[in-house]
Amino acid sequence: MPLYLQRPQTGEYDAYYDKYIARVPDGDFIEILARQADETLAVLRDLPDNAADQAYAAGKWSVKEVIGHVCDAERIFAYRLLRIARGDQTPLEGFDENKYAPAGQFGARTLASMLEEFAAVRAATITLIAGLPNDAWANTGVANNSPVSARSLAYILAGHELHHRDVLQTRYLPQLVS
Repeated sequence: MPLYLQRPQTGEYDAYYDKYIARVPDGDFIEILARQADETLAVLRDLPDNAADQAYAAGKWSVKEVIGHVCDAERIFAYRLLRIARGDQTPLEGFDENKYAPAGQFGARTLASMLEEFAAVRAATITLIAGLPNDAWANTGVANNSPVSARSLAYILAGHELHHRDVLQTRYLPQLVS
């Protein structure tokens, strides 16, 4: 069985990421990633642009900022995955999503362009994951001051997207489409 199909074990990643990894179902990981993208796009595709500029509460990100954050985080997790899978032992820094989101100026863009970006980022992630050699999945490195395996990073990025889709569906969309 390819290593990427095996769920990461405790100790391969910081316990903070349990909440993301636990969300990822078992099965063919590449199919899961592709299905996730389709499901997320289906949830958001028909949302009016003006609604995507809204947040569910004061001080929270808009829908577009959430999508932008998911894209930024997936790129960062995939970059970490690539570096660690290739055996790079250079410690990788963390990032401050609360600085990245406003810097992205996502509100100036259309929802359609944000969803196009999400689809492209996910397609690139799938291509990266599908092309890694099996033994690369067990490689470990340090990211954000914590040990992490390549396999864990794949599950973290998938679970992170699921977490934010859930937030969009439960906190944002009920208020925006009612």
